[in-house]
Amino acid sequence: MKKNLPAVALILALLALAATLLPPAKPRGFDLAAFGRLPVLADGRLKPMDTVARNSLLLLQGRQRVTTTDQRSLTPHEWLLDLFFQPAVADTYPVIRIDNADVLSLFNLSTSDGAGGVRFAFTQLRSGLAELDRQAQLTADVESAERSVFQRAVAELHDHLMLYDRLKFTLQAPDTADFPSLLKDAASVKTGKTVFESMDTLSRLRVVPPGAAVAEWRSAGRSLTASVASGDVEPAMLAYTAMGRAWLAGHADEFNAAVRDYTLGLASALGPVVRKCSLEELFNRAAPFYTSQLPYIVAFLCAVVSWLRWSDVLSRTAFRLMALAFILTTIGIAARMWLEGRPPVTNLYSSALFIGWAAVGLCLILERLDGHAVAGAAGGLVGFGTLVIAHHLALSGDTLEMMRAVLDSNFWLATHVVTVTIGYSATFLSGFLATIYILRGALTRSLDRGMADGLARMVYGIVCFATFFSFVGTVLGGIWADQSWGRFWGWDPKENGALIIVIWNAVILHARWGGLIRQRGLMALAVFGNVVTAWSWFGTNMLGVGLHSYGFTDSAFYGLLTFVVSQVALIVLALLPPERWRSRLKAPSVA
Repeated sequence: MKKNLPAVALILALLALAATLLPPAKPRGFDLAAFGRLPVLADGRLKPMDTVARNSLLLLQGRQRVTTTDQRSLTPHEWLLDLFFQPAVADTYPVIRIDNADVLSLFNLSTSDGAGGVRFAFTQLRSGLAELDRQAQLTADVESAERSVFQRAVAELHDHLMLYDRLKFTLQAPDTADFPSLLKDAASVKTGKTVFESMDTLSRLRVVPPGAAVAEWRSAGRSLTASVASGDVEPAMLAYTAMGRAWLAGHADEFNAAVRDYTLGLASALGPVVRKCSLEELFNRAAPFYTSQLPYIVAFLCAVVSWLRWSDVLSRTAFRLMALAFILTTIGIAARMWLEGRPPVTNLYSSALFIGWAAVGLCLILERLDGHAVAGAAGGLVGFGTLVIAHHLALSGDTLEMMRAVLDSNFWLATHVVTVTIGYSATFLSGFLATIYILRGALTRSLDRGMADGLARMVYGIVCFATFFSFVGTVLGGIWADQSWGRFWGWDPKENGALIIVIWNAVILHARWGGLIRQRGLMALAVFGNVVTAWSWFGTNMLGVGLHSYGFTDSAFYGLLTFVVSQVALIVLALLPPERWRSRLKAPSVA
């Protein structure tokens, strides 16, 4: 069994991954996956209903699962359909997250009133909406960087409730009795003009595709307002109305037929759009980045345990699991590139994916060359860590967002951004390899001379690699800035952060070449490279100044602070007197 462990682990992982591609179950017979593939225009890009439902729930409550007050579990599609067609019922679902106690007091609520202490239903908040609006207006007059914790929480909740309200007006007016009756025929449509105009004003989604007379996607309200004048209800609205009636009546066959007929009509007119939305729905369901987390963490554990026993078997198991997760992540990044039509790095979320992917790719090469499961442990940890970071970044909304005008250049995204991000990856990797050296040397007796020398060579080589890519990426960024803003260098915090990475890596190399440091000094400086890179990657974005700032967030600040403290602790361990180390290295060799 021990001999076959690598093969068994790989087969089990493949079966688990294949399960994510199986057709989803049909709750009560409704083909919700087909509904989830229907295209809509939202936030400047065409996306499937599936993405709308998942991203909206992530924004509102930080997760995609909906649990009702009677403990029923709903899929994102079921929640969205209820919000569209029976909003009074959807308003009772606890899907609005509130963490701030002062904000809760605006609604006379406490944590005991919410699901899990943090999730509340819209019906629980209705009585305090007027006060929330008043607080939001006061907050709007305060600069973002100067807002208090309470004010930031108020602004965030106000935005989330606006999103929730605008979704409710997508396919009907929530306060209109028997709304579907307004769409039975052209004559009844004429009675709903005022309702339709309000829907057009408030709706977030454009669900009606272009037609013979109109070349743009429109909201349901705008389409129905036009129907008042023309006397004809567009096929898209008739299809959605049929879906709504079937959903309310619980008639799965009628619902599935309406979705199928509408999809066939779209495919004949908008084939590429339908195919793209179908792939995005499959991508969302397969969740390759979320799924890759388990193989990465198991690979890390196998690599660590291999240092104690079953060295050959567990190191091979770790390598294969890491390679499998790397392949899955590669497929996920490639799918994102095809869906977005962009190079792999376009925003902070995709940078986390790419940094982890590039670091793991380097670890696979190092593991093939070394074979002591050291790179396997680093790759598993970095791969898992960056995917966790990416998961939390995804809570801020659509990760396939439209590009800002100044960034709308595939050439520079593919050159400057990719190159400098590879520099980030390599700098982080050298720091994590140094972390393994320090922890094994200071806390265990497993670091012998051969292992120490091998790690030193890895760290040195990766620092050289990181210096080259960081320098080239920084220069390319200056050229792009000159073309975009008319100056090569403006001392923007992000630009300074990139320069600091180059300088720090150069400091490491010169200190090594000049004999100022030996192995432990090399490792201490490499670990501090993690701090420098984390500052350039995240810290500069939270300053609230500069052209690269994305705004201050409490969670990111405390996460960054915790990471910095952990790295300083590692440096202290590295600088302990040699006799305090528990490794089998002789004291003079590690000074």
